[in-house]
Amino acid sequence: MDVLHFLFGVFGNATALFLFLAPTITFRRIIRSKYTEQFSGIPYVMTMLNCLLSAWYGLPFVSKNNLLVSTINGTGAAIEAVYVLIFIIYAPRKEKGKILGLLTLVLSIFAIVAFVSLFALHGNTRKLFCGLAATIFSIIMYGSPLSIMRLVIKTKSVEFMPFFLSLFVFLCGTSWFIYGLLGHDPFIAVPNGFGCGLGAIQLILYFIYRNNKGAEPAKKPTSQSVEMGSGKPQQEKQMVANGSLDEQV
Repeated sequence: MDVLHFLFGVFGNATALFLFLAPTITFRRIIRSKYTEQFSGIPYVMTMLNCLLSAWYGLPFVSKNNLLVSTINGTGAAIEAVYVLIFIIYAPRKEKGKILGLLTLVLSIFAIVAFVSLFALHGNTRKLFCGLAATIFSIIMYGSPLSIMRLVIKTKSVEFMPFFLSLFVFLCGTSWFIYGLLGHDPFIAVPNGFGCGLGAIQLILYFIYRNNKGAEPAKKPTSQSVEMGSGKPQQEKQMVANGSLDEQV
């Protein structure tokens, strides 16, 4: 049982690393176009928070035998921080402000959890507090693409729902779900079981609508359209009128 637990932890590390690296295709596109198009930065900020809390939970003074959780999530937090920085650089002003505000909130939440658990709690109480925090925000992270899934169904297009991101959400959620079950750790099993299910639904949607990728990427909005508060280029407005608006990530 201990060997299986370790092996699924290693497999979880591998799939999680692929999951964290999957968006590099998206960010190469953003850097090349110098515009975030209709991609959303929220999933990357929430993933960063999840990684920070999960890495903290896996530390030996919080929970035992979960060092593999800390190593991959610490790596993931660093990778997600790079994505968030790139998104902030190239996002329109309104979106930039929203992501900066969310990032401030995320870092504040992690700081509070770390401070309280380190100085006010001990033993099982510390593990329970950190585990609940990690579980809640893991579920939020996995649930962040729900609005995108709704848009995929509405517009019948997967242009902005990358296949590999959905695939590794499923693989990562599945491997850590089994890891949590083998280790009798509900704080790992529950949120990753939720992620496994959502990843499976994303894959099903992808295969249903995989041949509908939309017409062409949205162009950078003019300063006029941003000042009007639309946050969408004129071309996109025409696409909405035609019923062919692509989705966000």
